Amino acid sequence: MRLIELTFPNTVDTQPLLKSCLRAEPVDHRLEPADERGRRVLRMYFKSGQGQEAIDAIQGQLGETDGWRLVVIPVEATLPKEEAEEEAEARNKRKTLALREELYEDIASGAKLNNDFLILTGLSAIVAALGMSSNSVAAVIGAMVIAPLLGPILAFSFASALGDLDLMGKAARTALAGLGFGLGISFALGMVISINTESPELVARTIVGVDTTALALASGAAAALSLSTGVASALVGVMVAVALLPPAAALGLYAGAGEWGMAARAGLLLAINVVSVNLAALFTYRAKGIRPRTWLERKSAKRSVFVNYAVWAILIVALTVIAWRVAAIDALRGI
Repeated sequence: MRLIELTFPNTVDTQPLLKSCLRAEPVDHRLEPADERGRRVLRMYFKSGQGQEAIDAIQGQLGETDGWRLVVIPVEATLPKEEAEEEAEARNKRKTLALREELYEDIASGAKLNNDFLILTGLSAIVAALGMSSNSVAAVIGAMVIAPLLGPILAFSFASALGDLDLMGKAARTALAGLGFGLGISFALGMVISINTESPELVARTIVGVDTTALALASGAAAALSLSTGVASALVGVMVAVALLPPAAALGLYAGAGEWGMAARAGLLLAINVVSVNLAALFTYRAKGIRPRTWLERKSAKRSVFVNYAVWAILIVALTVIAWRVAAIDALRGI
């Protein structure tokens, strides 16, 4: 449930504005008279998964007007309670989807490159590297959960679906900086400490195959679906399922220790995970109907989506073929 509150100047013609907002079928609404400052307030209450049509209508009519502000407020409960039958009918009629503006705020925050992001990445790289070297499953899982690298990856796919080049650039820079920072720290650890190159947890990050791609694709789709439906708590499981930092840390450790063959395998696993998450998340966002508001923006986003689909699809096919050949060679060797 959510409350949408719109404040706007009294000079705005309220009839077409209210008419277009009511097409979104709010549960309740109230239009306040103008206050002493000449400002009016329109409040609308919507059930979960609804309200995007009203927000788009407001932006379309007030986009060129000064002095308006729209606020989306989550609602924990209301009285009197809605009938259970009406709630079930509403869920069946309309798909559950977080507001585009809510998604943008949540996802864009994961693309910010700041000291906290780098510190958290560095700490998780240390935990992952030492945990894999000592074969500590608990430490590796902890590193998977605290690593913030999934945020900018999902932000890049979300920006691709909207055709937002600015957010795409920020997300790409943040992802590359995080991966590079984690690689640098693990590489330094591989050079200065004696690592157990035969640790099962470390070796596991060098095993690739066709199932690796399938797992990463499914996890990327699950991550995008959990965000687009407002069930962000499921992201913890996704972080464990398609971990980006452990293979990056394994790549750095092996490279630092001079084990370039094993480092290449870990790099292949990392590349498959990154590409698969991007491709699956982009497909999921589009399937859930996440698109820009205006026709012109949608046209630009369509080109962005096509280019990204083509690039990620070509990359995932090439990487999967390489992984299949590596797995076949390992099978012949009895590894």
